[in-house]
Amino acid sequence: MTVKDFLTINDFDLDGKTILLRADLNSPMDPEGNILDDLRIKSHIQTINELINTKLVIMAHQSRPGKNDFTTMQSHSIKLSEYLDRRIHYIEDIFGTHARNTITKMKKGDIVLLENVRFFSEETIERSAEAHSNSHMVKKLSPLIDIYLNDAFAVSHRSHLSLMGFTELLPAGAGRLMEKEILALDKGIKGTSHPNIFVLGGAKVDDSLKVAESVLSSGNVDKVLFTGIIGTVLLIASNVDVGQVNYDFIKNQGYIDQVDKAKELLKRYNSKIKYPSDVALNNKNKRIDVDIDELKDQNLPINDIGLETIVYFSKEIENAHTVVLNGPAGISEVEQFALGTLEIIRAATKATYSIAGGGHIAAEVRNYGYEDRFSHLSTGGGACIDYLSGEKLPGIEALKNSYYNKS
Repeated sequence: MTVKDFLTINDFDLDGKTILLRADLNSPMDPEGNILDDLRIKSHIQTINELINTKLVIMAHQSRPGKNDFTTMQSHSIKLSEYLDRRIHYIEDIFGTHARNTITKMKKGDIVLLENVRFFSEETIERSAEAHSNSHMVKKLSPLIDIYLNDAFAVSHRSHLSLMGFTELLPAGAGRLMEKEILALDKGIKGTSHPNIFVLGGAKVDDSLKVAESVLSSGNVDKVLFTGIIGTVLLIASNVDVGQVNYDFIKNQGYIDQVDKAKELLKRYNSKIKYPSDVALNNKNKRIDVDIDELKDQNLPINDIGLETIVYFSKEIENAHTVVLNGPAGISEVEQFALGTLEIIRAATKATYSIAGGGHIAAEVRNYGYEDRFSHLSTGGGACIDYLSGEKLPGIEALKNSYYNKS
């Protein structure tokens, strides 16, 4: 997908218009309702600042029904007010009389944050954009809105009402965060500049294999380096005896069925796939680096990639034009097994263009203080995985369809 497939803020005359902005303000919260990490909130500041001369209505969610942090948007409005240094009018309503009356009375420069959109039960029903456009929420709010903007990349892999329904009835486009996510991830997927390297790790083996299959089959990626639990699966697929303790771990995690998929991947793309040549074992919380040939005799849990692998992978990453990281290389929250993740992150900062997928790896980039040295840190976890896997994200497809249907 290119920027020509959807409209952005640049394509609209926004001055004085009433804008409905779907943001993703979903944040970790403590039992008292205090926001513990406001990264998602900060990620929308650029978009909101560019809409300062509009009548801005923000729609967002917090958590989901059944969770302890499924609560109102009041704390989020306070945080937004702090970052924007202007009043955010929080309304305990989504599309009822109070919300509609407030929107109608808005003046240029006003910002309203509606109540948690997931308080409306139809929000999370998986439907088509056309079906969502017939909902009460869309029918009640659409007549009051001039333009709809989706800036919520991290939830756009969901076929939810607020992500799709308005695109059928209103001029629709992407906010700055959404635009940045699409353009940045496209650089990784399309691999127009080489070497283009993907580094896949973490615990979600099926997700990593899905991404690897997609990017390797496209022919746009030069190498895929495997670390983390997926690295162990690749070792098993390569007929390396990883020791009973590691084999049992993979089995208990429900990933033994992924070994055959890994074998097929190796058969088809062997020259482009690299997995660890040595690993770090956990011997009573002490790090022991051993060659993969020694795994059977040691029979200790693999907790990180080894020193030789770190050196080799780091060199490949440093010399890359484009590098995409997704998932840590080991148990990065434990100091003695964080080395692989840290060195891969450091190496990525030396590549020409560096992308960190959402979730755990992006969190580690921030923890180590390398956020400003990456070209792009994705705000999406599942959405980022789906996008890198070549899947169509419903929220983005709705913007794309709106562009073609109205152009």
